[in-house]
Amino acid sequence: MRGRSKLLLFFCVLLAASGCKKDFVAINTDPTAISGSQINFNYLFTNAELITAGNSDGNGFEDWRNNLIYSGCMIQHLSSTFSYWDGDKYFYNGNYNSAYWDANYPNSIADIVEVINHVQKDTASFNFYQIARIFKAFMFQRMTDMYGDCPYFQAGLGYIGGITAPHYDRQQDIYMDILHELRDAATALDPGRPNTIGAADLLYGGDPLSWKRFAYSEMVRVAMRLSKADPVTAGQWVQTAVQGGVMTGNAANAMVHHQNVTGTPFVNGNGLILLGNDPNGYRLHATFVQFLRSTADPRLSYLATVCANPGQPADKGDTTAARQLGQPGGYDPPNSGGAHDLTGAPGWPGDQKAYSVVNRYTFARLDVPTFFLTYGETALLLAEAAQRGWIVGDAAQYYNAGVRGAMQQLALQAGAGPDEASIDAWLAAHPYNAAQGLEQINDQYWIAGFMDENECFANFRRSGYPALTPVNYPGNVTGGTIPRRFTYPQSEASANGSNYTDAVSRLSGGDKMNSRVWWDK
Repeated sequence: MRGRSKLLLFFCVLLAASGCKKDFVAINTDPTAISGSQINFNYLFTNAELITAGNSDGNGFEDWRNNLIYSGCMIQHLSSTFSYWDGDKYFYNGNYNSAYWDANYPNSIADIVEVINHVQKDTASFNFYQIARIFKAFMFQRMTDMYGDCPYFQAGLGYIGGITAPHYDRQQDIYMDILHELRDAATALDPGRPNTIGAADLLYGGDPLSWKRFAYSEMVRVAMRLSKADPVTAGQWVQTAVQGGVMTGNAANAMVHHQNVTGTPFVNGNGLILLGNDPNGYRLHATFVQFLRSTADPRLSYLATVCANPGQPADKGDTTAARQLGQPGGYDPPNSGGAHDLTGAPGWPGDQKAYSVVNRYTFARLDVPTFFLTYGETALLLAEAAQRGWIVGDAAQYYNAGVRGAMQQLALQAGAGPDEASIDAWLAAHPYNAAQGLEQINDQYWIAGFMDENECFANFRRSGYPALTPVNYPGNVTGGTIPRRFTYPQSEASANGSNYTDAVSRLSGGDKMNSRVWWDK
C-alpha cells in the first residue's frame, strides 16, 4: 500500500491497543482514558475493516481456527492428520469454535458501532455514516451465519449505552434488519456529498458508487441465504438488489490489501498460517483436488503446489497440474498404526509430501489480498436466482459470467491466473445444464470462494452443494455428519447467562456443532 495507507493502519493499530476494546465500561469511565473527542473515527473504521479480514492479533488467531482448521476442513478444501486440526474429524474445541466471536465482538464490532454512533450526528459525514451501516451489515451477516442467534441490536453498546450483557437476537430478525439497512443506506448514498473517510476506507476509499454496488451485491448474498427458510422473501430482495445495481466486473470486488509486515494484523492471516505458522500442518483435500482435475479446471495450477519439503516456507514446490494430489480427510499421521493410518488410505502415494498444499506463489503469501465479496460470487448467485425464476435473465449467461469472473479474479487475488483462451475453452467444454443447474452453480461457488472458507461453509449449508462425503472418525461430536454451525463462547454461560440460555433454548439440539441456524432448517 502507499505510504498514507500504511500510516492509517499504524494509527489504527495504536487505537486497537489503546484500551478501547477490553473491559469497556471500566476503561471508558476512567477520567484518564481517551475521550470521544480525541478519537479519529476514520481510523476506527480502518481497524474494523482490518480486523474483519481475520487476523486480529497478527498471529492469524481467527483465520487459523475458524477459517482454516474448521471451515476449510469441513468444506473439504483442506485436510489434516494433525490432532489440533479438529475440523478434519469434527472434533469439538470450544476455544476454536468461538475464535471469531471472541476476536470481533470486543474489537471490530465495538469499533463499527462507535463509528456509526459518532458519524450519524455529523452532517458532513453523511456518506461515511451510510458506508459504516453497510459494512456493519456485512460484518453481522458473517457473524450470524457462523453462530445463529447472536447479539445484534444491543451489540457494541457497553460504553455507549452501558449494556454489558446484550440480548441475543433471533437470526430471522437480524437478517430482516440487515436487508433493510443495506437498502436504506445504499439508497441514501450521495456522490455529491463530501468524502470524509478517503484512504481510511481500505475497500473503496470512500467512493459512494462503489459502496452502493457492494451493498446491493451483499443484498444478493443475504437474500439467497434465505432460499430454504423463506424463498418468497429471498426472491423479492434479490429483485431489489438487481434493480439497485450490483457489481458488474472484478474492478468492483471488495478486497483488503495486505503488507508483509510480520507480527501485525497487516498480513493476510491465511497466508501467515499456510506459509509461516503451520506450513506442514495440512494438505489440500482429495475431494477438492480431484474435482478440479476431473473437470480439467485451469485454476488448479494456481491453487495447488507439491513441495519436496512442505515444512520449509522457501520451498515453493511444483505447480504442474498433473502432479497435484489431494489428501483424504479423517486420517491419522502415516505409520501411526490403527484403522485410520494414512498409509492405508485409498491411493496412498507412499509419502505424505506427495500431497498438495496451497500454492505458495499465489494464496499462501503474507501479502495476498483478503476478498470480502466478489463479482464472480454475485453473478453465480444471480444465476441461481434466475434458475429459480426469481429474476428476469438467463441463468446460463449469469453462470458463464460468474465462472469467468471467478477465474479472472485470480489475477487480482493471487497475482496470476488462467488466460482468456483457457477460460473460453473451459466454458465451451463445460456448458451450463439447467437440469443440474443448482449443483453446477454452487460447485463453482465453492471454488470461487477458496480461502474464504467461512463463506463457503455457509453456502454449502444453504445449498447442499458440493455433494460431500462426511467423515465418521471415532470421537466426533456430530454423529459423523458435517457440522452445521459454530458454538458460542463457553464464557457466555457465566458472563451473559440468561441471554445465552435463552438463545440456546431456541436451538433444536442445544449449543452444538450439529444444531442448525434458522435459515438452514
